[in-house]
Amino acid sequence: MRIIYREDQEAREHVVLDPAAMFADKSEGRDRSTEPDILRNDFQRDRDKILHTKSFRRLSHKTQVFLAAEGDHFRTRLTHTLEVAQIARTIARALGLNEDLTEAISLGHDLGHTPFGHTGEEALARSIARHRGMSPDDPRVHLLYQHNVQSLRVVEVIENGGKGLNLTPEVRDGIVNHTGDLRAESMEGRIVATADRIAYVNHDIDDAIRAGILCESDLPASTHRVLGPDHSSRIERLVFDMVSTSADAGEIAMSPAVWDAMMELRRFLFERVYYAPVVVAEVGKATRLIDCLFDYYVSHMDDVPEEYRAISGGDDLRAVTDYIAGMTDRYAKTQFHSLFSPSSIGF
Repeated sequence: MRIIYREDQEAREHVVLDPAAMFADKSEGRDRSTEPDILRNDFQRDRDKILHTKSFRRLSHKTQVFLAAEGDHFRTRLTHTLEVAQIARTIARALGLNEDLTEAISLGHDLGHTPFGHTGEEALARSIARHRGMSPDDPRVHLLYQHNVQSLRVVEVIENGGKGLNLTPEVRDGIVNHTGDLRAESMEGRIVATADRIAYVNHDIDDAIRAGILCESDLPASTHRVLGPDHSSRIERLVFDMVSTSADAGEIAMSPAVWDAMMELRRFLFERVYYAPVVVAEVGKATRLIDCLFDYYVSHMDDVPEEYRAISGGDDLRAVTDYIAGMTDRYAKTQFHSLFSPSSIGF
């Protein structure tokens, strides 16, 4: 048995990967130079750095969709992240792209999510707007807090005692450009952006069925015809279509019919799940909790941990935002209960 050193792995990439892949030994390099690792290439090191962060561990106690879900089988931000990594690695391997880079981006893409899912993200943006004197109807409010931008801040600034993780630019680019209409520079980053959609559309359906909000037969018949009759069939169809379409196109893509079916399911989720009474009932509570915590800490900056004040550059709103964004659901509730009457919000 022989040792496969970093140099061996880097050389092997040039043999087995597609020319369109991002090669570890061709990275643009870190902001702060470091000695190469004996066994791991730069993308493997980035993956491991992310895995060992406090922010990554906290994902296990951050909501995906169901804020007050009972039972052990509902997704959290951590299980969502792991499902994204699995789907993205499958696609990257099938296309001959860099699995290590794909995995590193996947594991880091949601580090900036707030407690209470997208509800917390929206509440935090509105709290920032209110303290800046902006109207809540201002179309720029949603730009004040974006989880992908905060994910980048986590790895560049917040972690490692304010020094950041010193990740490669390829990983950072994939993290910040994984959502909406943003487009990562690398093929691997573009895979993660679509794998994220594949994962949440399917597992949110699965969780909604578990919660009794939906049954499989409620899903649009047109999506069953295109994607298949159940959870496993849908993921298999979406992944294979993405692989085959991308291979033919020379770009990360899905066929129009399959993409449209996935987007139809996404719209269906907004109508039937994300705004379902059982979800909406908890949204108001979570929003008030975030509002109360934000107002309190802005007025009591000494209660904000020094580590966040030190990296804020004197911007109190920035320090409070970083602190609350990093909270888990249960820690945010604990802080609320320690500061205010628990009966005032009902959590």
